[in-house]
Amino acid sequence: MSAANGGVPSEEAKTYFSSVQLLFPEVIDGKINTLQFLESSRGVVGLVEKFGKVFAPVKYDMTGNIEKLTQQYNTNTEKHMYLNNMILSEKEEGGNYAIDALLWLRRALHFVHTFLNCVLEDSQQGTKSEDLVPFLEKAYGETLKAYHGWMAHKLFRLLSRMCPSRCELMSTLALGRVNREEAVLREMAVFLQGLDSNIQVIVKLYLENELDSNSKV
Repeated sequence: MSAANGGVPSEEAKTYFSSVQLLFPEVIDGKINTLQFLESSRGVVGLVEKFGKVFAPVKYDMTGNIEKLTQQYNTNTEKHMYLNNMILSEKEEGGNYAIDALLWLRRALHFVHTFLNCVLEDSQQGTKSEDLVPFLEKAYGETLKAYHGWMAHKLFRLLSRMCPSRCELMSTLALGRVNREEAVLREMAVFLQGLDSNIQVIVKLYLENELDSNSKV
């Protein structure tokens, strides 16, 4: 039985999602636990690192923004127990440190979510495309491209040539073990569902409080 179904997987059955990656926190009354969110986000950084050089810019950007949010959280852990409260508190104080960091972290998480969701849907349809570059380009186009200048676009096109193949990605997510694809996909689906629920809460929070920004880097 897999962790995704409530059991504890054996060492042989473990995948990245059941042995390393923490699930994103359950949204309760529209709020996200800050500490759990940051720990889960750190797991995504580790996951991105395994994808190869193509994801290096995303990794570095995520790491920096997680550290900024952690610093803000530590200034008052009780007051900042929930991500929503931490962001709204900073807005009231006229700050933008954590607000900007979470905005970019959310975009990066959305990029990873879209990419992996493309892989998942492709697998569920039975296509199992080896070339993942189209999925990478779709994810970039839907999440990050609008906020990047031409230099960033050029860097992405260059790095996209180093995108891992489907077999390489599955092997990475299976921790190098064979015949684990079914478990990888099952646990990936659970992970993506939790990640999506967190992303949607952050999107709503920013829209309702006019915190979004279209500025480019």
